[in-house]
Amino acid sequence: MSVLDPLETLYDPVHGIELPLPPELTDLYGHLMFNPQPGRPYIISNFVTTLDGVVTLGDPGHAGAGDISGFNPHDRMVMGLLRAIADVVIIGEGGLRTEPDHLWTAPHIFPALTDAYRKLRDNLGKTEQPLTVVVTACGGINTGARIFRSGEVPVLVATTAEGCQQLRGRELPPSVPVMVMKERGLLSAEEIIEAACRARGCETVLVEGGPHLVSSFFAGKRLDELFLTLAPQIAGRDGSAERLGLIAGMTFAPANPLWGRLVSVKRGGSHLFLRYAFASDIDWKR
Repeated sequence: MSVLDPLETLYDPVHGIELPLPPELTDLYGHLMFNPQPGRPYIISNFVTTLDGVVTLGDPGHAGAGDISGFNPHDRMVMGLLRAIADVVIIGEGGLRTEPDHLWTAPHIFPALTDAYRKLRDNLGKTEQPLTVVVTACGGINTGARIFRSGEVPVLVATTAEGCQQLRGRELPPSVPVMVMKERGLLSAEEIIEAACRARGCETVLVEGGPHLVSSFFAGKRLDELFLTLAPQIAGRDGSAERLGLIAGMTFAPANPLWGRLVSVKRGGSHLFLRYAFASDIDWKR
């Protein structure tokens, strides 16, 4: 018996290479196909948002994605699926602050499907856990977080010379390499991808960072797909706490709007699971 009811597929005309999902995951999610580009990693991101566009409540103890999705099991199942296919998972400082005990792996987010996720990685020939790349420009990360201390997953810190200086004396374990990409300033998507691919062969990269981090991937036109869960709640904003939307720190429209092409819609109860494709050389508005 399945741990969940299957997602209902409402629209899914995607063409491409079908991934070898084991039967349990195919029954729950349906078929999953990507269009990888030769010679470069395929980069995807995963977010959940309220109906009014909030991706984090910003309140102490309630800043994680679980409060946005209502800890929805289908959302967690999809998160696990994307982590299971990834070679690299990219996160930022905020994720470590919000969830210091978290592991960015498929079994951690949805333990009931651990065996199915492991079969999927075996089918893909991925014998190791995905590499977690922690992005920090200034070195202000929680070095006591579980991913650094437990040795359960491979981790890389991508930073600047300024950030590296701040990390000295913070007692990062010797097993956690620190890669300096430039002197100072925010790391671009290109620099983050370069760091990840130097450390690990990366056919598929999953960006699980917050709105500031994913903004850099949109700005660099390096995001191939956005998996977006639409949760049926209204969060609201009153200015007492910062409640960010999907993009923060940058503007695109009206001068340089970024348009996506809808490639899939699935439903689990009142939650919608959307996929949008993005590319720099195609006008998806047509």
